[in-house]
Amino acid sequence: MPILAAERIVKQYPGVKALDGVTLSIDAGEVVSVVGENGAGKSTLMKVLAGDVRPDAGELRLEGEIVRFRDPRDAIRAGVVLIHQELSLADNLDVGANILLGREPRRGPFLDRGAARDQARAALSLVGLGRLDPATPVAGLGMGTRQLVEIAKALATDARVIIMDEPTSSLTDGETETLLATIESLKARGTTIVFISHRLEEVRRISDRVEVLRDGAHVGTLEGSAIDRESMVRLMVGRDLETSDLRSDATIGREGPPRLRVFGLETTRFPGSKIDLEVRSGEIVGLAGLVGAGRTELLRGIVGIDRIVSGVREIDGRPLVVHHPADSAAAGLVLVPEDRKADGLILEDPVRDNLVLAGLSRLARGPIRSRGRESVAATGLVGRLGVRPPRIAHPTGGLSGGNQQKVALGRWAACDPGILLLDEPTRGVDVGAKAEVHGLLDRLAREGAAILVASSELEELLSIADRIVVLHDGGIAGELSREEADESAIMALATGGRIRRDGTAA
Repeated sequence: MPILAAERIVKQYPGVKALDGVTLSIDAGEVVSVVGENGAGKSTLMKVLAGDVRPDAGELRLEGEIVRFRDPRDAIRAGVVLIHQELSLADNLDVGANILLGREPRRGPFLDRGAARDQARAALSLVGLGRLDPATPVAGLGMGTRQLVEIAKALATDARVIIMDEPTSSLTDGETETLLATIESLKARGTTIVFISHRLEEVRRISDRVEVLRDGAHVGTLEGSAIDRESMVRLMVGRDLETSDLRSDATIGREGPPRLRVFGLETTRFPGSKIDLEVRSGEIVGLAGLVGAGRTELLRGIVGIDRIVSGVREIDGRPLVVHHPADSAAAGLVLVPEDRKADGLILEDPVRDNLVLAGLSRLARGPIRSRGRESVAATGLVGRLGVRPPRIAHPTGGLSGGNQQKVALGRWAACDPGILLLDEPTRGVDVGAKAEVHGLLDRLAREGAAILVASSELEELLSIADRIVVLHDGGIAGELSREEADESAIMALATGGRIRRDGTAA
C-alpha cells in the first residue's frame, strides 16, 4: 500500500489548468523524482500533497485513508513536509531554535533548554551535522548547510514523507554531493523522499522511480535502468532535443577593438585582484569559478551596480564612464542578474510590463506611453521565448521560476543590446527552456552582440562558450579556448591549480 497517493487531482487557476487529473502514488522508503518543463505542474502538485494548495477535484490518501489537509500544519502533523526552493529558516534565530520553532519542549511554562538542545542535536545528527552546535546563528551558515538544517527541521517533526523542491539549485558541487548522500541515508532509514530537480543527472543517480508531468498531466513513468537523460527529456518535451554544437561555425569579429574591454578592474570584495578581460563582437565568453570566486561581483562591477575600487571600461575602444547602471544601459551594456526575484523582475506587475520596461521610450508615442505598441511587442516576445502561460496580462509572480527567467532575459534581448552580461541565466530552468535560452544567446551573438555568461554549470559553459575565463579568489586564474576546455581543466584552474602544456591539470 502506498504511504501517500494523489488520485485524479485537478487544480485550475484563471486562464490555465495547472493540474489535469494527475494520479501519483509513493511507496514508503523510496525516492520518487517528479520532473517536467517549467509550468508542467510540478510545484502545484507538491503544494497539494503538502497542504499548501487545495485541489479543485481529486483525493489524497495517506496509507490508504482519505485525507483533506486544510493547511501545511495538517500535513506536518500527518508526517508530510515540503521544503520549498526558497528556504524558510529565520536568520535572526540559531540553528536549534529554527529546528524546533513552534514545537519547543517546555518544563511547565518555561522553555526546557536542555531538552531543546538534545532534540536539535538528534535531528542534526540524522543529516550528518552532529558536530554543528545548535546555538550557531543561521545567518552565518552557507547555503548547503542551511539546506541540511531545513531537512533536520523536517525530521524533527517525525516526517515520514519529505518533499524537496529544487534543493540543489543554489548549492556548490560539494554541497550537492553531501545532500545526495543525506538523501541516500534517509532512504536507508525508511524515510520517503519526493525530489524535484531540473538537474537530470542528479535525478538519475538517486531515483527509484521518475514520474513525468507535461502541461499539467502525467505522461509517463520510468523505473530502474530505464531512467536515463534521453528518456526523461523525451517524455518532458514530447520530442528529442537537438544536441548539435551551437558554436562550431560561429564567426567572431577580430578586426578593430573588442566590443567590451575592462582592464585593472578591482571589486570591493577583492581589492588588489585586478581583472583584464575582453569580449568581441559575435563572441560568447564563459565565466567559470567556484561559488565565492567573484563572478557576480565582476559582472555587477562592470555595469555599475556595485562600486569598483579602480579600473577602466571600454566599449568599441572608447572609455565608458559609469556613475549609475543607467549609464551602462544607455551605452548598450546590460546585465541579466542572478536573483531574478530581487533584482530582475517586478513580480507584482504583469508579464507585459516587465518585458517592455527597458524599451518604454522606444515604444512610446512622443512623451506618452503606448499600451498598444507595448502589448504587440510583449505578445511577440512571449511567443518567441515560449513563456507559459502565453498571456501578457498574467502576473509575473504567478509564473514558474523558469518562465520568470525567460521574462528577465527577454526584457533585455528585446532591446538588441550590443553587450549582454548574464549571471546564471538558466538556473532553475528545465532542459527544453535551457535549449531555447542557449539558442537565443547564439542568435544574439551571430547578430553581432558580445556576450559574457557566468555559470556554475560547467556543461552549460562547455556547450555555448567560444572560450572560458576561470576566476579564483577574485582574480583570473586562466583562460581556455573551446578546444582546450573540459571539466577537469576548468576545475583545476578554479581550485588554484595550473594546466600543463599537454592540457592536463598540474
